[in-house]
Amino acid sequence: MTDNGGKINTDSVTALRNMLPSDDVIYDLADLFKMFGDSTRAKILQCLQIRDLYVSEIADVLGMSISAVSHQLRVLRAAKLVKGTKEGKEVKYSLDDDHVTKILEYGLTHVNEDK
Repeated sequence: MTDNGGKINTDSVTALRNMLPSDDVIYDLADLFKMFGDSTRAKILQCLQIRDLYVSEIADVLGMSISAVSHQLRVLRAAKLVKGTKEGKEVKYSLDDDHVTKILEYGLTHVNEDK
């Protein structure tokens, strides 16, 4: 519903349309948010927000198998949400950058509103 008696201001609509990101960028954004739509991945990200961890440590904390955690880490790594640093024979995982931390912080702030 419009506030101007049903008339559409085509200049305004065109200007707004031009301000939107491209469809490709919107699809990438939607894919990013899908990564947060899985509770296991969200738990892994929360663990890594606290500190860098090895796969076995994440598995122990979450009560999961190493293979299940490894699978989720591969998905998160492909989405550029986590990165791994080889330390000897093992890989220590961390959040990819500060943007991931901010997404998690803002998300938690939002879901905890009015609680």
